[in-house]
Amino acid sequence: MNEIINTINLTKTYGKTKAVNNINLSVKKGEIFGFIGLNGAGKTTVIRMLLGMISPTSGECYLQGKKVNARNIDTWSDVGYIVETPYSYPELTVRENLEIVRKLRVVKDKDSINWIIKKLKLEKYELKKVKHLSLGNAQRLGIAKAIIHKPKILLLDEPTNGLDPAGIVEVLKLLKDLAKNSDVTILVSSHKLNEISRIATNIAIIHDGRLIKKIDKKELEHELKKSLIIDGKYKNEMKLILSKAEYETNTIAIENSNEKLSVLQVHNEDAVNNPEKIATLLVNNGYPPRMLKVQKEDLEEYFLRAIDEFGGGLK
Repeated sequence: MNEIINTINLTKTYGKTKAVNNINLSVKKGEIFGFIGLNGAGKTTVIRMLLGMISPTSGECYLQGKKVNARNIDTWSDVGYIVETPYSYPELTVRENLEIVRKLRVVKDKDSINWIIKKLKLEKYELKKVKHLSLGNAQRLGIAKAIIHKPKILLLDEPTNGLDPAGIVEVLKLLKDLAKNSDVTILVSSHKLNEISRIATNIAIIHDGRLIKKIDKKELEHELKKSLIIDGKYKNEMKLILSKAEYETNTIAIENSNEKLSVLQVHNEDAVNNPEKIATLLVNNGYPPRMLKVQKEDLEEYFLRAIDEFGGGLK
């Protein structure tokens, strides 16, 4: 069976509020599925229903073809997870916490603890009580607990929370390796969209409990808008010249070497594909540009645009 995670018309209602509204997800074996949305959009609620922590008001969810409900307790034997903050026993050491998880997960290989400690670079902290760990190392421990039994499915809610930049790179590399080389199916929720864009093979956007966009990485590349960024000494004159040549031009602020610059932005496809034509036009009119570069929309900009187009943008 190719589809490992499935939800069918999944809905969760609290009173008159629909936290999750008719969500249909399908995640195939070995995919890294990025699940993104604003705080309160319904991401964590979906993950909790997949884990059987809460029951749907209506609809169904399946893991490896098995319906998620209280009777199918073996459904989660192949699942590792982090939901919001990963909790551990604060008075016990890292190694002791992992030993408890190993026994609960019925992992017979005692060397699995050494393997996972090395994998998450927790060697220096294995004899340290959890209450003395930094937020980042507590998060590493949470990830270690999620994968110590080498699950086939990972459901991760904000897995890089509290990690430093090096730790984030390591964890993202680990997730890519698990998906690519071990066929682990990963659903990862995060508000750090630049991280999602680096590893996800597919992306779904949830807003106000509704799934408003599903797209794979190849399609996303085509949908990301491109524009031509232009800077020069006489921007007003340059803008006038471009407008007369029927190039739609607006002024925006960008970050450049930790400095905010006011620059011109042109969206016309002809300008984006042929920046040399714009350079020639401006030079011939006596206003040579000092910056000319094609800029592509990032996932965060695309995400906000998708919400705005849906009718739920931030005003």
